[in-house]
Amino acid sequence: MIRVVLADDEAVVRMGVRAVLAAADDIEVVAEADTGRAAVDVVLAHRPDVAVLDIRMPGLTGLDAAAEIRGLGTGTEALVLTTFADDSYISRALGDGIGGFVLKTGDPHDIIAGVRAVAAGAAFLSPPVAKRVVDHLSGSGPRLRTTERITGLTDRERQVLGLVGAGLSNAEIARRIHVVEGTVKVYVSTILTRLDVRNRVQAAVIAYEAGLIPRSRVDRGRDERGT
Repeated sequence: MIRVVLADDEAVVRMGVRAVLAAADDIEVVAEADTGRAAVDVVLAHRPDVAVLDIRMPGLTGLDAAAEIRGLGTGTEALVLTTFADDSYISRALGDGIGGFVLKTGDPHDIIAGVRAVAAGAAFLSPPVAKRVVDHLSGSGPRLRTTERITGLTDRERQVLGLVGAGLSNAEIARRIHVVEGTVKVYVSTILTRLDVRNRVQAAVIAYEAGLIPRSRVDRGRDERGT
């Protein structure tokens, strides 16, 4: 089971998200919180796999709570849930290494898919957020064309980058290319360094722009996770 802590200052929203997650037989909400500070406390108490955090909460924001949670050493991944697709929030979330960003106004299944993805060590963005990220990276100051950015990658690294872009976790990639998971971690670390990006989400955007994600791979990866 994927154990989840859910934090939102609106009780009706928590009720709705809990109902959505209850539809997944591999996800369990173990605790709730109505503030960012309470979210940090319940994560420390329950040590869940994923913390689903609203951005705008009284006192400690969801992004600040995510930063504190990472410092606890619990291994809990953060999935940001918000009605706001504001570029400043998205930029900070990606810069801080948050694994997923889901809009409350989007497809409810995105919440389930996001929880599963970040729990497996992958990244997940709601489609509207993904488009904003692509637009942001495409227009953010001087940058090499995507094809030039991936020139320095080996064929194997491009293959791994494509699978990262398809949303697969390190374990799933290892099974796909028949290597141990530790080898995949080395590949991913090298790819992030060579592409000069901070996290898997930004690498996934480059994989998308470079056409390294064949449709069949994306579909098959989703099928394997039941999303």
